[in-house]
Amino acid sequence: MSDPFSQLIPEARAFLTELSQNNARDWFNDHKPRYEAQLKTPALHLLDQIAAQIGDGVTTKLFRPQRDVRFSKDKTPYNTHLHMLWMIPGGRAGTALFFGIGLDYVSVGGGIMGFDKTTLTDWRTSVDGPMGAELADVINALIVKNFRLSEPELKRVPAPYDKEHPHGDLLRRKSLTLWCDLPDTRFDAPTGAITETLNNLRPLFSVLNLAL
Repeated sequence: MSDPFSQLIPEARAFLTELSQNNARDWFNDHKPRYEAQLKTPALHLLDQIAAQIGDGVTTKLFRPQRDVRFSKDKTPYNTHLHMLWMIPGGRAGTALFFGIGLDYVSVGGGIMGFDKTTLTDWRTSVDGPMGAELADVINALIVKNFRLSEPELKRVPAPYDKEHPHGDLLRRKSLTLWCDLPDTRFDAPTGAITETLNNLRPLFSVLNLAL
């Protein structure tokens, strides 16, 4: 059975490529019906379909195409990517599944984009305690499956933890996301790729919801 969203990635990338060459409100407004038909509408349906697989309590988000240019030197008005997420129920720290289509990437990932002050404290307490080994094991198991781990934000292990802490890499983090980059051969089956990634990430979601 063919994937009902088999055209989402090629059509989105074609639109985003043209947008990158014509990043102006007049062009976008002239092509808005195409954006609605080829990007927004199928993305919203995809969000609903994957949400049903995740289970009760999930919330979804399709990121708006408009950029926030208030504090940016780059004043081009539109993003040249299509991003969406599913908030995973069961925790309080913002654990999510992500799907992004860009000009030079198509990625599925999961984790927490950024720890707030309370979550950061809880994260470091968990990493320093008995759950540190469990977190490391789950992350390493995903890396073995060719997931790409985001880089830690801090160069050094923060005080008061020992600089030679066995989980120093985790203590240097202010976020935690792991990503699976889709090869071209899977562009016609995004539903299957997202579902497979979701299943691989479920242990990470479970341990994060326990740790935070």
